Amino acid sequence: MKQILLITDGGSNVGESPVVAAAQAYAEGIVVNVAGVVDDGAIGEQGATEIAEIARAGGGMSRIVTSRQLSGTVQMMTRKTVAATVQQAVNHELRQLFGVESVAELPPAKRAEVVRVMEDIGETAELRVALLVDASASMRSKLPSVEEAIRDLALSLKAREGESMVAVFHFPGDATDEPCVMDSDWTHGTDRLRMLTGKLKMRGTTPTGPALLHVLEFFRETCGNIMIEPVQTPSPIKRDDSVEVRSDYVV
Repeated sequence: MKQILLITDGGSNVGESPVVAAAQAYAEGIVVNVAGVVDDGAIGEQGATEIAEIARAGGGMSRIVTSRQLSGTVQMMTRKTVAATVQQAVNHELRQLFGVESVAELPPAKRAEVVRVMEDIGETAELRVALLVDASASMRSKLPSVEEAIRDLALSLKAREGESMVAVFHFPGDATDEPCVMDSDWTHGTDRLRMLTGKLKMRGTTPTGPALLHVLEFFRETCGNIMIEPVQTPSPIKRDDSVEVRSDYVV
């Protein structure tokens, strides 16, 4: 299972559309979640809309939270995406084998058995999460929260039974022709991620679309290019009505 988790305050202003880039990632089996992080003020309407549209195109979920909520939100999104991905795959098999649309349509005994299997798969399946951090100038005050979220996510994934690996990227890059920089290749060690503290330098523009495409290419090179079955809805993950507004949900 593969995810991109984008941490941003919105406002892409350079290069390709991040919505188109997220849709391309989802078409290749990579879910894109977006955590929109703010401080005390409200995020701009344009930024909030962009955050929601990126997640929708990427088959994922979006949340707009304060800096202090970021770490728990990142972990929550990762867990929910794993559960939704497993459920989507199981529902597909149920349609093929039994002609039912979901686990809820099974008899109680069979339903309980399938739920146990889903839980086991969610805990043991290989998981790769690419964290993509907006390091534009407007994110400077959120840097400590971003670094905390990276470390806490690594710790939570390390507790899973299945192999869980994290890679970290930030944008913009250090040069004008470099939309994105890889801070850490795939790793399951928290020690390596601790070394990222101090590396992120907030600067310049916000090339969110090119950065997403850069991470997508990284997935292709390291994990292969695996297409998924087309879906009929914009997103397989059920989102509540509050995903486009500021949330007080803390994990």
